Amino acid sequence: MRRPVEPGQFTDSDFTDRLKAHGVAISMDGKRRWIDNVFIERLWRTVKYEEVYLKAYASLAEARAQLRTFLDRYNDFRPHQALGHRTPDAVYFEALAQAQGKAA
Repeated sequence: MRRPVEPGQFTDSDFTDRLKAHGVAISMDGKRRWIDNVFIERLWRTVKYEEVYLKAYASLAEARAQLRTFLDRYNDFRPHQALGHRTPDAVYFEALAQAQGKAA
C-alpha cells in the first residue's frame, strides 16, 4: 500500500510543480535511500553545534549575516579531512573545471 505524501514534502506535486515552472531540474536518485540525506544532515549538525547553539542572535538579520559568514568560512577556508584536507570550494571548482574541460 502506498503511503500518502505529506503536504510540503519535497516530492509533493505543489512543490515539484513550482520547481518545474522555474526551470529547476529535479534530481532524486531513489526513494527512501538511507544515503540521500546523510551529507546535508552532517552539514546541519555542524552548523547547529558550531554556530547556532553558541550564539544568541539579536535579530533575524543578524542570524542570516552570521550564518552567511559561517558558511563562507566552512566552504572557502576550512579544510575537510574527507576531502583530502581541501576546502569544499576547492573540490567543487576543481571538478567544475574538469567537467568543462571534458565538454570542450
